[in-house]
Amino acid sequence: MTKKNNNNNEEEEFVSFGHNLNTKIRFEDADEDEVAEGSGFEAAQDESMCEAGESTDAAEVTDDTTSADYYFDSYSHFGIHEEMLKDVVRTKTYQNVIYQNKFLIKDKIVLDVGAGTGILSLFCAKAGAKHVYAVECSQMADMAKEIVKANGFSDVITVLKGKIEEIELPTPKVDVIISEWMGYFLLFENMLDSVLYARNKWLVDGGIVLPDKASLFLTAIEDSEYKEDKIEFWNSVYGFDMSCIKKKAMMEPLVDTVDQNQIVTDSKLLKTMDISKMSSGDASFTAPFKLVAQRNDYIHALVAYFDVSFTMCHKLLGFSTGPRSRATHWKQTVMYLEDVLTICEGETITGSMSVSYNKKNPRDVDIKLSYSLNGQHSKVSRTQHYKMR
Repeated sequence: MTKKNNNNNEEEEFVSFGHNLNTKIRFEDADEDEVAEGSGFEAAQDESMCEAGESTDAAEVTDDTTSADYYFDSYSHFGIHEEMLKDVVRTKTYQNVIYQNKFLIKDKIVLDVGAGTGILSLFCAKAGAKHVYAVECSQMADMAKEIVKANGFSDVITVLKGKIEEIELPTPKVDVIISEWMGYFLLFENMLDSVLYARNKWLVDGGIVLPDKASLFLTAIEDSEYKEDKIEFWNSVYGFDMSCIKKKAMMEPLVDTVDQNQIVTDSKLLKTMDISKMSSGDASFTAPFKLVAQRNDYIHALVAYFDVSFTMCHKLLGFSTGPRSRATHWKQTVMYLEDVLTICEGETITGSMSVSYNKKNPRDVDIKLSYSLNGQHSKVSRTQHYKMR
């Protein structure tokens, strides 16, 4: 897959967001403090998010270690936090949401779910929060305590180490819940359930959740070169037939950055989630789609990405992880098709996508994709299954 070149001095415009697919979302260089002009959306996000389970040091991993244990352990390492903090689209958006909308935070009790290094908690404390409870279940919680102390906010921020589902807050209710819970494909790692648990248990009536909206989108791309390298490679490996691996490789979505020039069709909204109102079960869904070709080309894969918005702000803020927007650490999720679709401008790919958490490990995501094309050069109808692990 061709890597996307990012020019930090360029503005980018994205044309789909939430329920209103015609809303213009303009992005400025995220190094600037000002929010993007227009009716739009901006950029950035916090760092780690914890979830159920305790972290373990690498030296302590045993045969009984589960994928959940590995998940928590991964957030104990500094590298992943560095990557997320340096994702300015992510972190700068959260900073702008808090600093430019202090009325949401000032004199409020805030709960930071999956606090990581505590960056969101620090933003909230600086914006005048009455108190912030930063919950983090990985070993990074110990570092967060030192960071809070080093920055003089020990009297405002309390770091609590543990699972959100198991800890007890020193307060019966909170006014604001903030979290950077999104994973690859929006739902991978299932951090959302922890946020919903906290919302149901501690959020005061009329309280707010930041962010409060997340939308998943789908588009289609030409990607012959990369598919040949990643999938067809198994047909002949140094002269040996390893094609039995090919089917398994097809089932694993690829997380990578898509060049916008690869996009062949329009984008369609699959699902919008209202974090302030939804139930846990709403994250599992089946959604129909209809993708219309914008040019004559070949289609090798479908690509999913998500947008996030903070609708409670004085001016709508948020960011997109789409291929037409500035790259984030989430990149995009690429699902290769068994068929190469020859499509003409105006022809449509119709189908449905079913998304659910894996029953054995709810941090993993199972995807069922059904698609059909009845075109001039291709007539295909197929169902494929993918597993995000």
